[in-house]
Amino acid sequence: MLAGAAACASSQSSSPGNPRFLVGEPYSLGGVWSYPREAHGLEESGLVAVLPDGRRGRPTANGEAYDPAALMAAHRTLQLPSVVRVWNLDTGREVRVRVNDRGPERPGRVIGLSRRAAELLGVRPDEPARVRIAVDAEASRIASAGLPGAEGPRLAIASAPIAAVEREQLAPPPGTRAAAGGGNIAGSRPAMASPAGEVPAPPTGPPARLPEDVVQRGTVPSRLFVDAGAFFRRDLAERRAAAVGGAAEAVGPGRQPQYRVRVGPFVSAGEADRALEAALRRAIPDARIVLD
Repeated sequence: MLAGAAACASSQSSSPGNPRFLVGEPYSLGGVWSYPREAHGLEESGLVAVLPDGRRGRPTANGEAYDPAALMAAHRTLQLPSVVRVWNLDTGREVRVRVNDRGPERPGRVIGLSRRAAELLGVRPDEPARVRIAVDAEASRIASAGLPGAEGPRLAIASAPIAAVEREQLAPPPGTRAAAGGGNIAGSRPAMASPAGEVPAPPTGPPARLPEDVVQRGTVPSRLFVDAGAFFRRDLAERRAAAVGGAAEAVGPGRQPQYRVRVGPFVSAGEADRALEAALRRAIPDARIVLD
């Protein structure tokens, strides 16, 4: 089901072993609309899902071959591929995963992990873990470098023809000395023209299979909330809060703070899931589970 939804999220057909850079069009999954965008500075917190193993070798949304034994992941909106650091706040472990698919299907999950990534982080399929994720911007750019769709078509620009050049050695100005090497500035090299029509080869990215490097960080206590929107007007925020059984609170400095609407805190993921489902039933599509 997830593979089919991922395919629908792409406007192009995918096939294993034919990866490309992909952002994609808005799509609906699990009853919630998602709007993909390129975001190399993205940081989020929430609950994690363990992806079903599915079929090894099936095409992911950007055409890579899925492998549940590799450190792979799914995200609803990130550019594909991306490299993301996932920190399990319950165990303190952190690994890097390669995001190359759309999902997870269940609303209220910030990222979906392959079986192997979940094992390394200490995440059990039946117990949603609390995580913080952050895009590794440099590694993500390297991962997409040279993939189709990562940039516009590379134009082959021919070098200007070089005719015979006449030159003469001029005497240095009064009070100066001639530089060694026939007048070139010390340490410099003469400019070299590229052969006509030659296009530099794109840089190659890292292998799709990331190393299983587990970083042991600390555990962090956190509380679960359902974020039900933000407003610039207090009355609108209070109206939303009354509809979802939450509270409106001012956030941000300045004379015009925003008013954030939240429901909670909740002790368990099950309570947060039920509050999220209630918010979605009230036609609040941007409601999500967050940590604080």
